[in-house]
Amino acid sequence: MTTAVAPSSSVEALRLVFGGAVLRHEVLCGDTIVYVERGRAHDVLAWLKDTPGQDFDYLTDITAVDYRDPERELELVYQLRSLARRADLRVKVPLDKAGVLDVESVWDLWKGADWLEREVYDMFGVTFAGHPDLRRILMWETYAEGYPLRKDFPLRGNFTRAEQTRQALAANPEAHYSMEELSIVEAFGELPEDVKQRLARGERGEIR
Repeated sequence: MTTAVAPSSSVEALRLVFGGAVLRHEVLCGDTIVYVERGRAHDVLAWLKDTPGQDFDYLTDITAVDYRDPERELELVYQLRSLARRADLRVKVPLDKAGVLDVESVWDLWKGADWLEREVYDMFGVTFAGHPDLRRILMWETYAEGYPLRKDFPLRGNFTRAEQTRQALAANPEAHYSMEELSIVEAFGELPEDVKQRLARGERGEIR
């Protein structure tokens, strides 16, 4: 007989502070998942990070889930961990796919949110108000076919292969990436030849 796992104590604490902004919770495979309103998401996450006894100081991931059911909301997902307490909590923010796909950035809380939010923006079309540099990170900035991880995105894209190739070849990455990002690419040419060959072969051992 399987014993039910109790939800994280953070759930009740959140309800006491945020009331109806905590929509519901569930325990799935031992993980506690809390659903919160879009407009209070930043407040909830800040409280979880900064409140003594919660101390969710590590943002493990930000992602999103789009379901095949067109009536089901897109879910923005924050995976949090308290390093000191060795505790995890998943916070989900339901977003109406036919409405506003906009939430407040948590870059001010965790600087590691920078590229994570950019990836969700790029793949799902969720925008993050207050993000310091919100732009595509996997697709080029002028990519115009939509958001590849949305379920309404066609398997082969919205354009013909010929048009996709034309746009890819016409893209100018130097116009859309920072000097810091470009310098990483340029630095490859300054590496010793043996190191470049090892990287080209996909070796991941220590490089001195």
